[in-house]
Amino acid sequence: MLKLFIALQMAAMTALASLEDRATRQRDERGSVTIQEVLWAVAAIAIVAIVVAAIKAFVTSESGKIK
Repeated sequence: MLKLFIALQMAAMTALASLEDRATRQRDERGSVTIQEVLWAVAAIAIVAIVVAAIKAFVTSESGKIK
């Protein structure tokens, strides 16, 4: 009977320690992408696309002037 009591007590202590660890542990946020980072990436891509379009239009208009 004593062995059963000790086993149950150890199981309860382990379960409580696990729950306490989960409650106090901070959320692991490694690798998470925030909306702000996504918006900055979209903005950078848009700026690059505008610059490429402007350069392409300039080169196309200047190449038309070549005789």
